[in-house]
Amino acid sequence: MPRPDLPRRAPLWAAGAGAVAALGQSPFDLWPAMLAGLVVLFALLRGVTSPRRAALVTWAFGTGYFLVALHWVFEPFLVDAARHAWMAPFAVVFLSAGLALFWVAAAWGAARLGGGVLTTALALGLAEMARGYLLTGFPWAMPGYAWLDTPVASSVTIVGSYGVTALTFVACALVARALPWQGAMRSAVPPVVAVAVLASPVTWAPGAAPTAGADAPIIRLVQPNAPQADKWDPNRAQFYFDRHIALSTGAGPEPDLIVWSETALPMLLDHAGIAFDIMAERAPGVPYLVGVQRRDDAERYYNSAVLMQDGQTQALYDKHHLVPFGEYMPLQSLASDLGMEGLAAVLGGYTPGPGPRLIDLGFATALPLICYEVVFPQYFHATERPDVLIQLTNDAWFGSFSGPYQHLAQARMRSLEHGLPMIRVANTGVSAVIDARGEVLGQIPLDTHGALDAALPPALPATLYARMGDLPVALVLVLGLVGTALVTFRLTGPVAPRTRV
Repeated sequence: MPRPDLPRRAPLWAAGAGAVAALGQSPFDLWPAMLAGLVVLFALLRGVTSPRRAALVTWAFGTGYFLVALHWVFEPFLVDAARHAWMAPFAVVFLSAGLALFWVAAAWGAARLGGGVLTTALALGLAEMARGYLLTGFPWAMPGYAWLDTPVASSVTIVGSYGVTALTFVACALVARALPWQGAMRSAVPPVVAVAVLASPVTWAPGAAPTAGADAPIIRLVQPNAPQADKWDPNRAQFYFDRHIALSTGAGPEPDLIVWSETALPMLLDHAGIAFDIMAERAPGVPYLVGVQRRDDAERYYNSAVLMQDGQTQALYDKHHLVPFGEYMPLQSLASDLGMEGLAAVLGGYTPGPGPRLIDLGFATALPLICYEVVFPQYFHATERPDVLIQLTNDAWFGSFSGPYQHLAQARMRSLEHGLPMIRVANTGVSAVIDARGEVLGQIPLDTHGALDAALPPALPATLYARMGDLPVALVLVLGLVGTALVTFRLTGPVAPRTRV
């Protein structure tokens, strides 16, 4: 029987269930834990009629989930621990509690509609989409990522990561509705439907990715493994530049492209002439794609990727989706618009580039991505379809436990969603070659230096998700919510406002 009210300890149970559900993220990759945690959430919400109480239990679940999934956020504060370590606990807690507010809004709204856990599941699907789009977006650690390396992951080729996340919510809500198990045929219907919900898009998924032919271009990935504390040390800059050169020009056949990581050059682009000359001398005729900071004539700074060949810049890409509070301060432009140039200068940071753009490598067109731009599925629809995705990143900021592996998992999901191969080069790892089905064909392990030569994997035809994007999923979720609201209205009449806890 559904409970008429929320048990007093339900928020504690919800927080624990959220922590368990987070174990579905890398490096744990325990998708059963994700399912179990979500089923507990929806079981706790069954029969809850108060929007405030539904919001409370969901906020506890979301906070527990993000505390475990995003605990690596404390790592950047330890680079200069003497000055910044004290901020780490506040950053992790406030970020986790803040992201959980998206789920709170979903639970509160679903309860206001008078719907049950299925309505809540649909609302949570929309909330995850909102988390990826609103306030610059931060869709890290979506529950749908737990399906990576399972057949269900193929569903992203149809509905994308947001869609798979919504399907996961719906499936777990259906299971929760069947609890406690009665042993009757009627009780078996919701779990069977849940399995069908998750498995249905799999039948439409593409087959195995084609392999590279004998004439495929060879790309050399260079991973210097420069710890963040050393990366900008003037006394260590020459050492790591020399390591880059040695790894780029080692034994083996000449590659068609050499790729370095984000901000690999320890100087501004307009000061990189000597470095470019050395690079060209050691690998004449071979193009490099290199991460570097640059400054324009208006004294604006950019986090950029430059394609260089024989000492000359061939193409340039400026990162357009910057990390709030890490690469820019959100109030900087407002301060400047209000005439407070002094405050704007103090806030400082990078300037965003104009947006996604393709780079012609000669043998292929590439969509460059810098750091966490790879976690946003929507940006891959903003250009013509490339032949390959190339991500330059510096995951030294993320530590050596979960952050780098979660970043890699999301990169793999982007390849799978769009049927495109990816070359991923990270300062401290994990650098990887990923095929169009999201499989890692080769990698340089975390916290090691090395180089990897890899044949460029072919692309698959554009997936349905690559052609349609997120709009169909958003429309289905909205229509589902409208439908459940209409059904509730016809069965029970208008939902009376509730103000008491």
